[in-house]
Amino acid sequence: MNIIEFITNNITTFFALVATGIFAGILAGLLGVGGGIVIVPVLFFLFQSFGVSPESAMLVATATSLATIVPTSVSSIRSHHHKGNVDFELLKRWAIFILIGVLAGSWLVTRVDGTLLTILFGVIATLSALNMLFRSSKAALFQQLPGTAGQSVMGTSIGFFSSMVGIGGGTISVPLLTLYNYPAHKAVGTAAAIGLIISLPGALTMLALGTTPVDAPVGTFGLVNVIGFICIVPLTVLFAPVGASLAAKLDAVKLKRVFAIVLLFTGLRMLAQLAL
Repeated sequence: MNIIEFITNNITTFFALVATGIFAGILAGLLGVGGGIVIVPVLFFLFQSFGVSPESAMLVATATSLATIVPTSVSSIRSHHHKGNVDFELLKRWAIFILIGVLAGSWLVTRVDGTLLTILFGVIATLSALNMLFRSSKAALFQQLPGTAGQSVMGTSIGFFSSMVGIGGGTISVPLLTLYNYPAHKAVGTAAAIGLIISLPGALTMLALGTTPVDAPVGTFGLVNVIGFICIVPLTVLFAPVGASLAAKLDAVKLKRVFAIVLLFTGLRMLAQLAL
């Protein structure tokens, strides 16, 4: 079955992937959250509706999500750089450590069972949701970033865990940076650049070294599903500015709380599926 036949025979799936791109783009612009935190769970459950095992679905969802983050992060970097919100000095210090973490994490993805990734994503999603609900308006715990050793651990950890669950840098790096009294607007802008450092080598590693599961959805190469990539990326790039425009008109704080509740439910549901 070729790609055109697949889309024709699975029109509902096609529109679900398109809706995922729209939703991820709007959320990225509206709330400053990375698209991966939306894309991974949607693809995880969607692929299972094709008859793909949960383990294989998580592997392909992780790699495909990273691939979609590459072009969207480039678009986001341009926007944030124009506003002066990308901290290139921090990136110079962190880039090598993030890259080391990404290469280690993405290589590990090609070698481990998808169950581990599901657990890890469920935990990170749950913690991220709780942070949005209860810590987003709290004062920073520290007044400045730690020294070189501490920052190297932060950068490596961000790269490692983000690549393992298919998310950009924002989900982990923004709350981590703001914990150290780092300006929130610069944390979001710099996270966009971190997302590119994570997604490009991560996706390439999983594309080149990943072994395609026998039950992977059609159009999967390595661990990357090209059909999902093609459907999601254009809509994500197109609708991110829409989300940014809505942010100026809507109560983003309340919307972020609603998203946090949905994310909490999603993370717990992923963990619960493993327990059943």
